[in-house]
Amino acid sequence: MRERAVLVAIEFDRDLHPLRSRKERPSGERANVVAWSMDDELKELEELARSAGCEIVEVVRAKRHDPVAATLIGSGKVEEIGQQAKQARAQVVVFSRELSPAQQRNIEDVVQLKTIDRTQLILDIFAQRAKSQEGKVQVELAQLRYLLPRLVGQGIALSRLGGGVGTRGPGETKLEVDRRRIRERITRVLHELEKLSTRREATRRRRRDARVFVAALVGYTNAGKTTLLNRLTGAEGLAQDRPFTTLDPLARRMRLPSGGNIIVTDTVGFLHRLPHHLIEAFKATLEEAEDADVLIHVLDASHPLAIEQADAVREVLGMLDLRDKPVITALNKIDQLPNEQAIHELARHLPMPLPISAKTGAGLDELLRLLDNALVASGKASSDADDGAAPPS
Repeated sequence: MRERAVLVAIEFDRDLHPLRSRKERPSGERANVVAWSMDDELKELEELARSAGCEIVEVVRAKRHDPVAATLIGSGKVEEIGQQAKQARAQVVVFSRELSPAQQRNIEDVVQLKTIDRTQLILDIFAQRAKSQEGKVQVELAQLRYLLPRLVGQGIALSRLGGGVGTRGPGETKLEVDRRRIRERITRVLHELEKLSTRREATRRRRRDARVFVAALVGYTNAGKTTLLNRLTGAEGLAQDRPFTTLDPLARRMRLPSGGNIIVTDTVGFLHRLPHHLIEAFKATLEEAEDADVLIHVLDASHPLAIEQADAVREVLGMLDLRDKPVITALNKIDQLPNEQAIHELARHLPMPLPISAKTGAGLDELLRLLDNALVASGKASSDADDGAAPPS
């Protein structure tokens, strides 16, 4: 059953920075900060909410000069949201910005409904999509780390009976027990993830020893990475028009026109303002990109925020220390653009982009040629050894 959700999109004055727009920037120049309007944020939040299984019954826009410590957007606005949620018979309120544990509790006290933020929404989608053992473990780790500072029960009020030894109430005792159990579970999950990571590293080490060339697909979520993997390698990965369809990495072998064998890997999609602890939790999966010889940055050329999404991907690659990797920028979904002029306009802002369509196959011959060149440049062109291309377990 789909939960009825109220979405809250938030914009602060500090978000409206004086950076030049894309049209005002010289060709190829990147903004230092990615500017997303409130409508852009809201559209992406709607996509995430629907992907998580929500029925959107109300949308609220909140503009403020600065964040409010207690409730992020001010008590008056929170009360207004509570009234609108009640009228819409909503079951959950979803905020576009990350809420601190205190803010989340304070808002829930006012609206009297489950309140989550964008991070928790993403974690819910991850939990639905994870299929492999490693994917499930990584999602659990991220969820536990998110939950721990938010673990405050109503019973804690019973502990405020006095001070000193002998005055602690049962609420605080239960809270301490729950926190200890979560910390113990985090330790066990980390140990399990370490064993899985060690196994994956053994596969990568075999590839390195055999001098196997690896190309990793990276990009914004829903850019068409899995469709491209399927087209290039004949794989049958699930490809759907929704965020985070692929959470678990896929690795497939393919033969280039020159006869050289390479591995192509698919990775989890990126988002702008991707919380750092989510990147840390999925570090083991993203190690596939770290070990690659070349990155294929798949960009949805049909998306109105294609340049901004490209900047967001570069930001995440920087957080993973992958900026210096060779990159092939593939402008995907050109079959959805109105004309070639739209491709040229987009290409002016990207370094040597290659227009392609994973759906129709347009431009893929040139992509294979670029991969052949990268294979030769890597010095691994003569390798025909076993590449260990089996999908990660």
